[in-house]
Amino acid sequence: MNALDDQMLAPIEARLKALDWGHLTETLATQGFATAGPVLSPAECAALRQIYGQDKGFRKQVIMARHSYGRGEYKYFSYPLPDIVQTLREKLYAKLAGAANLWSARLGKGISFPPELPDFTKICHAGGQPRPTPLLLKYRAGDYNRLHQDLYGDHFFPFQAAILLNAPGQDFSGGEFILVENRARVQSRAHVVPLGLGDMVIFAVAEHADKGQAGFRRATLRHGVSDIHTGERTTLGIIFHDAK
Repeated sequence: MNALDDQMLAPIEARLKALDWGHLTETLATQGFATAGPVLSPAECAALRQIYGQDKGFRKQVIMARHSYGRGEYKYFSYPLPDIVQTLREKLYAKLAGAANLWSARLGKGISFPPELPDFTKICHAGGQPRPTPLLLKYRAGDYNRLHQDLYGDHFFPFQAAILLNAPGQDFSGGEFILVENRARVQSRAHVVPLGLGDMVIFAVAEHADKGQAGFRRATLRHGVSDIHTGERTTLGIIFHDAK
């Protein structure tokens, strides 16, 4: 299992449980993103990086330049997901389901998200979205990721997570995680989000509920990665909805 064995799972669950989820979800609701970590150990990060070089366990590889997405590449995992990825996906979803329902209420979406991931996955599959979306992204010097949103169909969970698997300043330079917020009738706002090895950022997939004087309003978010100057940067992306 490429060193991703059951012995790794209990510490990860404990680390996730120990996070200040009240603060995280409040920050997520307020600004559309929040950071925590490290949630993965250096050994776990290294084990995930090693998986990228294998063909087995992935359903698709994307060379970003071919689609004008930027430069770099990524691979979507196939089902069944590696245990560590499945654990992160299930546990994070359960922690974020309440925030997702608050998001839906504040933006008048009229959507109710079930408390556990398997029930939400059934909704995706019944709606014609059966393909898993967790992925590994790899960048080298000169690579970058254009601003985008990870929407794969009509059914989507409003938040996603990314975990940095390399050490900035040691394994690579540049490659900052960037979020750009847009609201009606105001100029765009950029957020540069610092991350260390094993750190996680949780962020809105497409929009968050920005509080104004007259109540909550939509603020759209797009995310990307700035130019890698040197070295190699690998990221684990946890998206909770599946794709068409």
